[in-house]
Amino acid sequence: MAKFTKEEFISGLKEMTILEVKELVDAMKEEFGVDPSAVAAAPVAAAVVEEGPSTANVVLTSAGASKLAVIKIIRELTGLGLKEAKDIADNGGVVKENASTDEAKEIKAKFEEAGASVELK
Repeated sequence: MAKFTKEEFISGLKEMTILEVKELVDAMKEEFGVDPSAVAAAPVAAAVVEEGPSTANVVLTSAGASKLAVIKIIRELTGLGLKEAKDIADNGGVVKENASTDEAKEIKAKFEEAGASVELK
């Protein structure tokens, strides 16, 4: 049997009906013991795993020495009143939930610049 080029194979697939393509996939599973669709999806799944989470919670662990600056940042980010922002600065807690990883890193940098300790969870 002659070897097909990739272009010839794809050209042949274009001429097939959906039912014929399904039968071809089933035959490939039976012959080779591998699901062709799973093999095609494997690199995509690996890329998703390598990227890690797409969101993070920004958690203030300590306001540090410059509590006033930290309160200002909390108010700027959350829109909370002075008392609520002070409570977070005093006791720690979540400042922003489900922020994109880039946004969370920017927020963390702001807090660290003000002398606070922040975790991304």
